[in-house]
Amino acid sequence: MSTRGTPSFELSRNGSPDHLLLKGELSLRAGDDLFHELARLAPDLAGKITVDLSQLEELEGGGAALLLELRARRRVRGGEIVFTGTDEKTERLLEVYGCPNSAVLGRAAPTRIGMLDHIGRATLQVVAALRGILNFTGDLAASSFQALRQPRTIFWSDVPRLAERAGADGAPIVLLVNFLVGFIMALQSAAQLERFGAELFVADLVGLAMIRELAPLMAAIIVAGRSGAAFAAELASMRVSEEVDALKTIGLDPQGYLVVPRILALFLVLPLLTVLSDLVGCIGGLVVAVTSLDLAPEVYLRGLRAAIDLSDVAVGVIKSFAFALAIALISCQRGLAARGGATAVGEATTSSIVSILLSLILLDVGFTSLFAALEI
Repeated sequence: MSTRGTPSFELSRNGSPDHLLLKGELSLRAGDDLFHELARLAPDLAGKITVDLSQLEELEGGGAALLLELRARRRVRGGEIVFTGTDEKTERLLEVYGCPNSAVLGRAAPTRIGMLDHIGRATLQVVAALRGILNFTGDLAASSFQALRQPRTIFWSDVPRLAERAGADGAPIVLLVNFLVGFIMALQSAAQLERFGAELFVADLVGLAMIRELAPLMAAIIVAGRSGAAFAAELASMRVSEEVDALKTIGLDPQGYLVVPRILALFLVLPLLTVLSDLVGCIGGLVVAVTSLDLAPEVYLRGLRAAIDLSDVAVGVIKSFAFALAIALISCQRGLAARGGATAVGEATTSSIVSILLSLILLDVGFTSLFAALEI
């Protein structure tokens, strides 16, 4: 009998030396007493012992583990313990703590993934991402059509705030970067142009490269890093905190309420930033022409006016509209697709930036090839 107070148990012979009866309550604290009593009543370790549990009043999980440990030790030493008189609860405890499916619970050895498997998984991920973007675009088109019929469903008051954050707040860094790009282009080309006595063509080179290609692309990249990341993080946070579900509950369409204002804000801001970037990029080239090539400002400006016309500016502006749409769509789609906790917010932001940058490059290549084929 246990000597440690409650919970208590009693282990005694039940008519013969190899039949024992367990009474009372059995928990993990009774472990030492139980082992001692079993060794006293059944010292023959190689024999078979039957333990009757029919009069066991209470069996805790720790007590079930003790019984299974007794049986395991007996088997190791050549003996056997059989439990009889178990009710449904006792059988369930013994089954749970006995882990009959231990082989299934074991962790499988890691297998090396082959190259083709990697390619296949990456392809499936790309296909899933494209499917998500297409579904999102379709939902957005339906929401936009509905917004045209019911303009009040658009969160119009949010557009000026978003435009200020994407445009006015980001203008200094956008203009500085484009000024430096124009400056670097002129500086790198100055040495080569001087070798051939073609210093006058620095205006053509800087003007065409900045206005048609670099200014809209650099402006879009910076806006993507600032506003695109902010859009993705905001919407992902709203998704994981169930604010998007709350909007649906009160009858508001998240596409029209959250996405459309961001698209409109970038449509207003990015073309303006592109035109300003054209100007400061050409000014960067002017600084190099005056300081390094000893050209008069009038000569540089005259060459710039001869090399550039409104069609070149229009090419950059058209690109900026496409870039704005890509930034808004991808960032909002990744944000609203976030699932999980705080980690999902970071993952959505990172994946949106990577996808946006790749999309901007592909769009720029496509537009440049199209305009070259059309001789625009």
